[in-house]
Amino acid sequence: MASEPPHPTISAGDHKAYMEYALERARLSPPASTKFCVGAVLVDADENVILSTGYSLELPRDSLGDPGSTHAEQCCFIKVAQKHNLPEERIGEVLPKNTVLYTTMEPCNKRLSGNRTCVERILRLNGAIKVVYVGIREPEVFVGENVGMQKLKDAGVIVVVVEGMQDRILQVSTAGHEVEKS
Repeated sequence: MASEPPHPTISAGDHKAYMEYALERARLSPPASTKFCVGAVLVDADENVILSTGYSLELPRDSLGDPGSTHAEQCCFIKVAQKHNLPEERIGEVLPKNTVLYTTMEPCNKRLSGNRTCVERILRLNGAIKVVYVGIREPEVFVGENVGMQKLKDAGVIVVVVEGMQDRILQVSTAGHEVEKS
């Protein structure tokens, strides 16, 4: 696994700046009409340290035996797993106590590829991620209504929408999608 480039220095608690960084990651995702371009940043909120980043399709299809393409959150988790030589489902054992996740789009609750959903990935870490900061809700383009944020909340995860960036995030997320002609 190649090491990640140096991360920017972001002030502790600057949720918009962390979301901006996640949006930068999303811009690296190859545009396509069949997916969203999403970025994610995993942060140790106590130490204000970025643990890993990810974006849609950053890692190869079928990574670690999961069928289908890789989502941004999944890429974050795979990188932590590889760094600690653990299976992804055990990274909760090494994540700092106050780990938070920033993701430009609501974590998925349904995958057409058969791959494990991002909501399942977060929840199977048994409370290692207590807060998820979200840029936008998932548009109902591929799977209909996504209830990912509600499932996380129902499981005790705090979900916070970072306001003020929705239009830019939606534009990046839907890169490659055909625009309806009027």
